[in-house]
Amino acid sequence: MRFKDKTVLITGASRGIGKACAVLFAKEGAKIAINCDNSELEAKKVLEELKALGSDAIFVKADISNESDVKRMASEVGKKFGKIDILVNNAGIVFDIPFKEKTIEQWQKTLAVNLIGPFLVAKAVLPFMKKGKIVNISSTSGINSQNPDSMDYAAAKAGVISLTKTLAEALAPNILVNSVAPGWIDTAMNKNLPKKYIEKETEKIWLKRWAKPEEVARAVLFLASDDASYITGTTLIVDGGYK
Repeated sequence: MRFKDKTVLITGASRGIGKACAVLFAKEGAKIAINCDNSELEAKKVLEELKALGSDAIFVKADISNESDVKRMASEVGKKFGKIDILVNNAGIVFDIPFKEKTIEQWQKTLAVNLIGPFLVAKAVLPFMKKGKIVNISSTSGINSQNPDSMDYAAAKAGVISLTKTLAEALAPNILVNSVAPGWIDTAMNKNLPKKYIEKETEKIWLKRWAKPEEVARAVLFLASDDASYITGTTLIVDGGYK
């Protein structure tokens, strides 16, 4: 029970990596606040699953790109649990649209949720996090862009990696900040990609398969645990080997 008596806030936790993180944290004894904006019904199902695992868990609906929403969310979590020990900045969106068709509104929304959101949430939890861990979910797209149709997503995730390093310096020594950069993951976000594209990308992976969300979640829990007590400002790549 690595996280007994620890309070964890996870954004974008209604499905995929966020949900997998929530379930694993619950199994390890954590108190959990899950968040999402648009998938409220799914989030409430996750909440019931966490409670069934014995976790003292709550759901807070909030748009992480909206500063007032973020401040309210952090306040609700802080008042409920008295502290926030761990933040997992997971919420994200992507628009897979060709460059010539992509709009400035899509760029702005992608940057607002994927890059500005983690900044806003990290800032908002500080009054409740005197000592703790922040784990940002970046992406291998932020290291080596894999698809021109999601160039705004790649730019935002590259920004998350940079934000991770600068936050780690700004918040040291009491708060450690790291990121996990997943490669291709079998999540709802990727389910509508063309079959041939999926096959082509799978061939580039040394393990010849896409990761399960739980495999990324395990990396998140490692960085959030005491086992990573001397790691900050780094990005852990979880991509199964990719060429």
